[in-house]
Amino acid sequence: MKKTFIAIAAASAITATGTASAQCSFHEAHGYGTADRNVLKQMPARAGFIRTGGYQKIQAQPDIVDTAVAAGSFDTLVKAVQAAGLVDTLKGDGPYTVFAPTDEAFAKLPPGTLDALLNDREMLTKVLTYHVVPGTLDAKQVTSMSKLATVEGSYLPVASIDIASTDIMTSNGVIHVVNEVLIPQS
Repeated sequence: MKKTFIAIAAASAITATGTASAQCSFHEAHGYGTADRNVLKQMPARAGFIRTGGYQKIQAQPDIVDTAVAAGSFDTLVKAVQAAGLVDTLKGDGPYTVFAPTDEAFAKLPPGTLDALLNDREMLTKVLTYHVVPGTLDAKQVTSMSKLATVEGSYLPVASIDIASTDIMTSNGVIHVVNEVLIPQS
């Protein structure tokens, strides 16, 4: 019972602080000695955990938005998602399959198109949600279909998508990098 409580308390301490040193302080402050902390060393590494100095800490997988921000090649997409008010949606539970245009893809748009979209929230939302499909579809699943039902409400023909990179897994879905901004037909 005591070892179970220690493991649960340690996991809570790690979740709250994210550091092994805070975990040790937590145990020492609550009367647990070095021998009790050694229970953590016996815990096997599992998905979502990484070992640091004999202890484990939770390493959360980033969501779609955080993954796009960290990549550094989706600044325009992130700006557009913010302007459309879709950040909370794409940080939500999902799952979603996102066909993410790079900054270079946005640069290919005719002059003035991006500014016009950023100033028309309704049209921007329509264009962005055309890049999103409910569910998590890896590259193999995507290429086995002829069309995909988008969050925008219309169908995206798979053959017309210029995919540069696939299967970037996130905590709430998957990202496929595309070389163009996809525009709904209707």
